[in-house]
Amino acid sequence: MTLQLRRHDVMLQPDISRVIIRPFIPSNSHQVSNMIGRILSLSEEEAGRELDIILADFASRHGNLEARLMDHFRVIQPKIFTQRPLSRTRQLLIGALFSGEYALESAALFNPSIVPHPDQTGVAEGCLRFIMSLRATGEGHISSIEFRSGLIAKDGAITLDPVSRHVSLAEVEPNPTYRKKLFIIKLSEMGFDCNATEPGYAGEVMKPLAENFTLRELDNRVRNVRHLHRPEPRDLKHTLECIHWLAVSNYELHFDPALSLSERAIFPVSPNESNGIEDARFVRFTEQAGGESATGQPAGGVMYYATYTAYNGRVILPQLIETQDFLHFRILTLNGNAVQNKGMALFPRRIDDRYAMLSRQDDENLFIMFSDNPHYWNDPQLLLRPAEIWESVKIGNCGSPIETEAGWIVLTHGVGPMRKYCLGAVLLDLADPAKVIGRLREPLILPEGMGREGYVPNVVYSCGSLKHGRELILPYAMSDRVSVIVSVSIGELLAAMAV
Repeated sequence: MTLQLRRHDVMLQPDISRVIIRPFIPSNSHQVSNMIGRILSLSEEEAGRELDIILADFASRHGNLEARLMDHFRVIQPKIFTQRPLSRTRQLLIGALFSGEYALESAALFNPSIVPHPDQTGVAEGCLRFIMSLRATGEGHISSIEFRSGLIAKDGAITLDPVSRHVSLAEVEPNPTYRKKLFIIKLSEMGFDCNATEPGYAGEVMKPLAENFTLRELDNRVRNVRHLHRPEPRDLKHTLECIHWLAVSNYELHFDPALSLSERAIFPVSPNESNGIEDARFVRFTEQAGGESATGQPAGGVMYYATYTAYNGRVILPQLIETQDFLHFRILTLNGNAVQNKGMALFPRRIDDRYAMLSRQDDENLFIMFSDNPHYWNDPQLLLRPAEIWESVKIGNCGSPIETEAGWIVLTHGVGPMRKYCLGAVLLDLADPAKVIGRLREPLILPEGMGREGYVPNVVYSCGSLKHGRELILPYAMSDRVSVIVSVSIGELLAAMAV
C-alpha cells in the first residue's frame, strides 16, 4: 500500500545572519592582561570613539548588544587591576574586546519536533497553534535548540510565524533549586552512598540540606565540610568536585517574555553539553486523574518534557528538559541504569499509573521501559528488532508515541546499507505498549532527489510529530541540513500497518 503524503510549502533553512554574542577569553592570562592594558591606555575620548564604531557596526545585529557586552565585562572584571573607576564607555569597550559573534545555525537547522503551543488563545475552532523545536548547528559542530511557531488550519494547511532577525540566549538562574532525593540518587549512581551507616563526605554535605535546596545552600555546606577537614584529603577533593559537577549539570533558564519564540535559543551551559545539545524530543505530557505526579504536578496539569543528548566532545549523556511555558526551563540529569545511549522518548501520559519511555540501549534495537518517576529509569525491555533491509543496521524512534484509538503510533528511523536513513512506523497496543501490533514493511519516507544531499547525505530524521484531527503532522530533516513538513492520513497509516 502506497501512502500519500501531503507536502507543505514550508522549508526551514539555516540563516547565517542569526548570531549570538559569546565570551571570547584567551586562556593565556598574560595575553588577557595585555588586552586590558591596551584599553586602559586610551583616553576617555579615544575609548568613546572606538565604542561608537563598534556599536554602529554591531547594534543592528543584536537586540540587546550593550547588555551582553556588560555581561562579558563582569566576567573579566576580576582580572582588571586598576585603582581608577572605569566609565561605562570603557566597561563596554572591554566587554566587546572579550566577545565574539557565533552563528547558531550556520551549518544546519534540522531534527525538528512539534507540540501544541501552551497558549491557544484566539485560535479558531479546528485550528491549532504549535511550537517546533529544531537542532541548530554552527561552527565547531556545536548544537543548540531553537524554536519556531506557527498555525495548522482547519483544512490542515500550515503556516509559520515570521522569524526574527535577532536571537537571544536565556538568562541562567544564578541560584537554582534542587530536589534532594534526585540529587542523592544521582550521587549514589556515581559511587557516593549518602544513606549508608557511614555515608562519608557526600553524606556530610547532603544530610543537613532541606528536601528542596538552592545552589547557594549547597555551596555553604561544601565550604563547611571543607573547613572541617584541613588539610583537604584527596578523596574529599574528588567528592566535592563530583558534587559540583552534578550541581552545574542541573540548572534553570529564563527568557525575557518580550522575546518571540524564534528569538529564544538554548545554548550549552554545563560541562556535559559543551559540544552540543542534540536532538531534543519535546512532548506535551498530561497528568490524568489519580493525584499528583512524581514532580508534584496536579491531575490534569500539563508539563512539556524533552529528552536530549548532551555531548562534551568525548561522551554522550541523556538529559531532560522541563517547561510549562517555553519561558522558564529546568535542565536535569536523568537517573537509573537505563539512562544511556541516544533516542529516549517519553510517552505523553502515564499508562497503568506508570511513566513509559522508548529508548535504544544497544545502538541497534528499540526498547521500552516503565517507571514511577520521570527522572529515574531502569530495566528496559526489548521492543523491536530490525526486520527489513532498509533498517538492517539499526532502528530507533523519531519522537514520542502518538495516541490513537487503534494504538500508539511510533515513528521510527531505520538505518540500512550505505548508512541510508529512512522513516518507518510501528503500532503498539494501547493498554500494553510493550506489545507490537502493526508495522510498516516499506519506508514511510526515504531520502531522494535533492533531499539526499547535505551535511550528512542520505538521511531523513525527525524528533517528533503531532496529531491534528485525522492527520499526522510530521516535520523532518533532510540530510542534516534543512527541515520540511508533511502530513499523512492517520487512517491510511493505520491500514498500512495492519498485521
